[in-house]
Amino acid sequence: MQELHERILQLLPGCKLWFLDGKNSENKTVSNPNIGYGSHTIKYADGTSREFYQIGLSANTTGISVYILGIADKKYLAETYGEKLGKASVTGYCIKFKKLRDINLDVLEAAIRYGAEVSK
Repeated sequence: MQELHERILQLLPGCKLWFLDGKNSENKTVSNPNIGYGSHTIKYADGTSREFYQIGLSANTTGISVYILGIADKKYLAETYGEKLGKASVTGYCIKFKKLRDINLDVLEAAIRYGAEVSK
């Protein structure tokens, strides 16, 4: 996690950092704790919006998840980076893997750079 954190900071120098404990406003655990990088506005169907991170990093029981938010095409990550990443599962906004050595870090960095750019 530390190595990945440092790499993201190099990719996104000066970005806003978010440290989330995974709890909602009622202090109930709703997710794993995570670190966020950058900032963009999420717009909801009801017309409301809020500021949130562009790239997220979280450790969980199965390994590490990297969240790349703000990409409109939910197939883009899997189609563009999925086969090149190595041992990782890729959804519309999440790349999951067990260990850094299981994946191609250059490809992960390219996905992070893309996500940060398109969600500005």
